[in-house]
Amino acid sequence: MSADADSDELRTLAVAAAQRGAGVCLRPLSEHDDVVTKGAVGDLVTAVDRAAEEAVRQVVLSARPDDSLLGEELPSHTGSSGLQWVIDPLDGTTNFTRRIPFYATSIAVRRDDGTWLAAAVSAPVLRTTWSAARGAGAHVETDSGREELPVHLPASSARLLGTGLSYDAHHRRRQVRELSGLLVDYTDMRRFGAAAIDLCLVAQGSLDAFVEDDLAVHDWAAGALIAEEAGAQVRRPTARDATMSARWR
Repeated sequence: MSADADSDELRTLAVAAAQRGAGVCLRPLSEHDDVVTKGAVGDLVTAVDRAAEEAVRQVVLSARPDDSLLGEELPSHTGSSGLQWVIDPLDGTTNFTRRIPFYATSIAVRRDDGTWLAAAVSAPVLRTTWSAARGAGAHVETDSGREELPVHLPASSARLLGTGLSYDAHHRRRQVRELSGLLVDYTDMRRFGAAAIDLCLVAQGSLDAFVEDDLAVHDWAAGALIAEEAGAQVRRPTARDATMSARWR
């Protein structure tokens, strides 16, 4: 299969894969389940993370066996199609282990030239899936139906900034010091603990901006495209600037 796939067909596949992974993430942890630190203190992984990624991969490869996969928890898979799927099977693992409902399965697909084509983020406890296809806008699906993003919200003087903090203590201290500067143009901040959801909330119009400078590609891949297709101004990390940001102009 070539990289010439229709973006909306890819979005449909991304939604199916994200929702399959999110369904796995509904499995509650017991006190006997292992919660492992995989890097810095606080950076957690569970058997559910890995099972969710397996589920996402099965959906993608069943439909497009020649595509490449780059996941957070499992070894990468190299295909020949010119498309790569970037998977975060459980964004917000700490929230998941503490029964805080802000976690999601996130997946996005890009061409070899780096062009992002489609994405989906599914938050199972919130019963919400956000998605986008390049050039076709972004949408949110809930039990109430499907809406185009951004949604219609009442006007107010509130301006909300979303952000996150690094697992690295030195980096985290710097982020806290710089927070007052980030908040100059905002009335308050929100810290949900899952960058994919934060970016989707910008797309939704619920947050006015999101800024974080210590994320991996699987953290922001899907949410960035969804925010961009909703009409937000998006800046992805580069070799010179590690900041991921999305904001309404």
